[in-house]
Parts: sequence; structure tokens; C-alpha cells
Amino acid sequence: MRFPFRFIYTLDNCVPACPTTIETMNNIINKTCKLPDGREISIETGKLARQADGAVVVRQGNTMLLATAVASQNAREGVDFLPMSVDYQEKFAATGKIPGGFLKREGRLSDYEILISRLVDRAIRPLFPDDYHAETQINITLISGDENALPDSLAAFAASCALAVSDIPVQEPISEVRVVRVDGEYVINPSLEQKEKSDLDLIVAASKDNILMVEGEMKEVSEKDMLEAMKYAHDAIKVQCAIQVELAEAAGKTVKRTFDHEEKDEALKAEVHKMFYDKLYEIARQQNPNKKERSENFSKPLEEYLESLPEDTEINKDLVKKYYKSVHKKACRDLVLNEKVRLDGRQLNEVRQIWTEVNYLPMAHGSSIFTRGETQSLSTVTLGTKLDEQMVDGAMFDGYNKFILHYNFPGFSTGEVKPNRGPGRREVGHGNLAMRALKQVIPADDKNPYTIRLVSDILESNGSSSMATVCAGSLALMDAGIPISAPVSGIAMGMISDSTTGKYSILSDILGDEDHLGDMDFKVTGTEKGITACQMDLKVDGLTYEVLEEALNQAKEGRLHILNEMKKTLSQSNADLKPHAPRAYSITIDKEMIGAVIGPGGKVVQEIQKTTGATVVIEEKDNKGVVNIFSNNQEIMDAAIARIKAIVSVPEVGEVYDGTVKSIMPFGAFVEIMPGKDGLLHISEIKWERLESMDGVMEVGEKVKVKLVEIDKKTGKYRLSRKVLLPRPPKKEETQEA
Repeated sequence: MRFPFRFIYTLDNCVPACPTTIETMNNIINKTCKLPDGREISIETGKLARQADGAVVVRQGNTMLLATAVASQNAREGVDFLPMSVDYQEKFAATGKIPGGFLKREGRLSDYEILISRLVDRAIRPLFPDDYHAETQINITLISGDENALPDSLAAFAASCALAVSDIPVQEPISEVRVVRVDGEYVINPSLEQKEKSDLDLIVAASKDNILMVEGEMKEVSEKDMLEAMKYAHDAIKVQCAIQVELAEAAGKTVKRTFDHEEKDEALKAEVHKMFYDKLYEIARQQNPNKKERSENFSKPLEEYLESLPEDTEINKDLVKKYYKSVHKKACRDLVLNEKVRLDGRQLNEVRQIWTEVNYLPMAHGSSIFTRGETQSLSTVTLGTKLDEQMVDGAMFDGYNKFILHYNFPGFSTGEVKPNRGPGRREVGHGNLAMRALKQVIPADDKNPYTIRLVSDILESNGSSSMATVCAGSLALMDAGIPISAPVSGIAMGMISDSTTGKYSILSDILGDEDHLGDMDFKVTGTEKGITACQMDLKVDGLTYEVLEEALNQAKEGRLHILNEMKKTLSQSNADLKPHAPRAYSITIDKEMIGAVIGPGGKVVQEIQKTTGATVVIEEKDNKGVVNIFSNNQEIMDAAIARIKAIVSVPEVGEVYDGTVKSIMPFGAFVEIMPGKDGLLHISEIKWERLESMDGVMEVGEKVKVKLVEIDKKTGKYRLSRKVLLPRPPKKEETQEA
């Protein structure tokens, strides 16, 4: 594309200048890289959003993402962390849709968009220096969407590219890909169809050297298969990291901005270490299993020291607190590495004490309590109908969910005062992980008429509440009588390592403190047969696949132990639903009969629901009609079933029916033998005796027993007879002889 001529105005005349292209005006840079199967991903910078610190458009097929990165030049006073926000949003226009709702515009991020934002955040955050505290914002927008190239596979890659063409001081590029396994073959960044056919679905983020983040779901695969998928994904990521280095060089952004966001005092730092390290190491060796007491013991030396300082002290108390945290962390880590001793006294591979209970809530359709150490989940299951399904209205995906899992984390679970403002991103993420873990064992839609809502309320928390949700949720589903294929358990693994000495310790069932102090948070869920979901975040470089394999095998050992503890309470689904839970009954009917059950304007089905009290849901599946009837009362259920079967039943010649006279004509009466099915009872078929007229013979509403003697092949009309059911009177000749 070329612009029209530009004109330079002089006193004498106008002189046309040389034509200029968009590329030369904007210094547009394009780079491409290939996936293992030859498909291309392109990166373009310099055309859109040029006032951002960094902006790129990443494209695979017809899917395009605009990613921007902006960071303040200076940190706000008092900030000692990275205040970074990552927002992924899908524009409905990207897929040719108009948003639903009253406003008809994009609003707050959906749970799906929040989950992708979290995937990017967790991959990008480790790239920033520990002492970088400037406010940073990364926006990724879907501007064109195609299900043959799923955007969540490209979001973190786009974000890293935006950082690469900026002067924001990240340490190295990263990327993120989806890897699935279809018919035994691994595919990078698959289409939606390939994703749905796969038995393994992982999102993997990594730098050229190290795995940073893994999240996904699987159909009970082995630890070996999961490692193979991660290695295959990492090979593709290395190519995408290399192209970002070229991109940064072409954009002239190899030198990043300098910053100084922390006040430092090396002498004070050394003094704090000397003063407190031994004390904190000894406190850690006390192996106190009580979270609150342990926290108070660790805080006491600092409090005593600060109280001992004179009011006019020149010592920077904020720096003392900061350095004290560092000493606390090092003392606890050194204890684990040197003595293989954990803060609560457990062995490295030991799981905390577990107790479980089901049917705790008498009116819930299913309930359970799962308590492991100081982490506790109270979970409930509620069964609903198709009318309770969750509607999904997104740019890329729409439809309905029949299995819903909600995770709640109130402040009192950790002894804190926290306003209840609804679920945050963490709650959405933890709930999604538990949902993916349990989804693998839920009956398929064609075998499950119910909408299932599972809610996990965390009542206590000291590490791994999402895995407690998986365990409690599995028990609650079995208590509700949902025929899951196998119970699922979950465990959170941790690791503490020292790159200098090469020492490392893998920890099973980590505490909240161990999560904070450690280098890895690796959650694994599964059945006895294999893994169903996982989530891993790494905070350290250089984790080898051998160490990762060791962590997976240790996780398997812990998972199976937890599973055995759960089975002591309930090992399989109850044979029946709770007495007060809605029963479901399905009837498959011919497609042509759907209209008869619904009736004009829904009149028939509404009348059935009103008179019986049952809930009736009708849908078309596989060119058939499926009628689902729900009720927690068997008599109501039977009444609704009888009504529907009467509507869809086909009258048979030779059968006798209890009919109702609907109308009377000079030539006979029309009798309803089934709901909505009338037949003609001709005047000649009422009695053996000849009737001259219908006057006084029958009345509308009269009950009459009739036999179906014929169905007209052309018109489908029914011919009825009453006289064939009556004794035939003797002929005159027979009477005279007698």
C-alpha cells in the first residue's frame, strides 16, 4: 500500500515529493518462525500502538494478538514488590460477533480471560529483576480469532515479544506453547478439533534454558508421558526465544533502561544476618507443627530488637525488616538442605495427617470435609437440570457448561480480616485447576442428565487448598451418587535448592511457609491409573528433567497415600442419590414427536409441568428427541412420565383404549384414545343394532372403551369400533328356532 504524493509548499509552486510507504515511515519490522510441522508464526512491530514502550502483533493463521507493554520510569515510594498487571481480553469483533447482555460491549474480564491472564503473568513475572519495582502493565488483545489457531497458546509469546522491543529491563525472552497428544503424536499449538481429540493438553512456558510454568489436564496419563510432552514443547519454545533476540536487535532494544528502586545498606544487611541467623535457624529446628505459634516465634526476635532501639535511632527500621525476612528465608532453607528437617517436623516425603467425612450437611445433595494438617475444605454438590447449565458467551467460545466448580477463600481461613468482594483471580485459577482435575472422571454428557455444581469453601488454609478442593470434591461427588469413573486426589510438591552447592530437597505436601520459601510449587492430581491435571511454577533456574522426574514420582507416592486415606471414608460412589435430590428419567423419542410434546407455544409441556410438578426439558440430539424429566418425588415423576409416554406413543391396530368423547357429529363421534390422538367412531360401529341418528346416544366427555380396527395408510386417520367389544346379539333365524 502507498500513500498519495506529499506536496512541499514554496512561494513559487508546489513540488511533488518522493512516494513513501508505511514501512519506511514507521520502521516496521517483521520476523517469522516455524512450528515443528512447518506452520508459521509472524511477529510485527512498528505499525500499531507506537506510543507504548513495546508493542507487537503476533499472528498464526487468522489469529492475531496485539500485545503492549508499558512501565513507569520510577517506582512509587514504599513499594518493595513488582506491581505488574497482565490483562488478556478478546474483542468480539475478532470473530464476527456482537457481545450479549444489555450494553452490547466488552465488559469486565470473563473467567476464561482471567485464566489466560494468569498463564501469562506466571510466565512473565520471573523475567524481572528482584529489585525492579516500577508499575508495569501488559495488555494482550485478541483482534482476530480463528479456532484453527487458539489464542491462549500465543498470549505469553506475544507479551514477551512486546517486552523484547521495549527498554523495560527483563532478563531474557520466554515463550509459551500448547502441546497436545493426538493418536500418540504430539502437536504444538493445535486446532480446536485436535485439542478436543487429545488425551493430554499442556500449556508450557520456558526460556531457552529452563521450564518456568506448566499447566494442563490429561486423561490419566503417566508421569513419563507428561515429561515427554514438556520436552517436546520446550524444543519449540527455544525457536521462539531465538527469534525474539533477533527482533530486539532489529528494533534496537538490546540495551534496557537503568533503574534504582531500592535503598541499600550492605553493612546493615551483614549486621542483621550476623545478629539473627543463628536464632532463626534454631527456631526453625524446633519443628513446630502449629502455623500460628511458628509465626509468632519467628517474629519475636525482630520485635524485641526494634523495641530495644531508642526513639531517635538512625537505623532504618524498614531495611531491618526487609533484611530480616531474607535471613529468615535463608535459615529455613538451609535447615532443609543441611539436615533434611522440615519446619513442622515431617520427613521430606511425608504427608500431613488427614481426616475426612462425608454426608456432613443433611440437606445438600452431596457433601464432604477434607482436612489435611491445617488446611480444610468443606465441599458441596448440587444437582440441577439443563435449565441450570452455565451459559458461556465469549468471542472464541460459546455454549454451556454442565459441570461447574467454584472455589472460595474467605479471610478467616488464615485468621485475617478481609472484606468479601467476590472471587479474585487466585480463586478463579484454583477453582479451574480443581475443575480440570475432576472433569476427567465425570460421566459423559450423554450419560449424565444433571448440571453439577461443586463448591469448595476453604475453612482453614496452610498450603495447598486447591489440592484439598480436589480431594474434598471427589468425596462430595461420590457422596452425591454421581458415578465418577474413579476417585481423584491431589498433592502440592515443593523444592528447596542451592545452585552453588548443587544440593536440593523435594518436599511433599508443602506448607504455606514452604511455598513462600521454596523454589517450586508443583501441584499434581490423578487417579490410581494416572495424572488428570497439573500446575507448576518455578522460581529457580536450572531445574533438570531428572529432578523433575524425581518430583513427579515422589508426587505419585503422595497422591496414592492420600487416595488410600480418602477410601477409608468412601471408596466409590453411592448407589443412589440422596432422598431429597432430584431424580432424572430420560425418554428418547422420534424427532417428529418433539413438537407434540412441546405443543404450540410450549402449551403442552408447560401444562405437564404445572399439573405434575416435575421439570421437563426437551432437546434434539443426533436427530432424535431427548426428554429429561426431573423430580425428587417418585409419584410426580411417574405422572409426568405417563403423560409424555401417552403423547409419544403410537396407537396400534387391535389394541383396546379407554377413550373420551371429544365431539359428536351426525355420522358418529370423535374419541380421544391418547393425548392429542382422536379417532372416528362411526355411527355403525357403536352398537350392533342400527342407529338412525346420534341423538341421545353419547355425550361429550363420556368415557367409552373402543378398539382401534384400522389406520388409513394414506391419511393416517384412526378408525375405531365399540361394537366389536360388545356381545353380538343372535340373528332372527336363531331366535325363531329356539
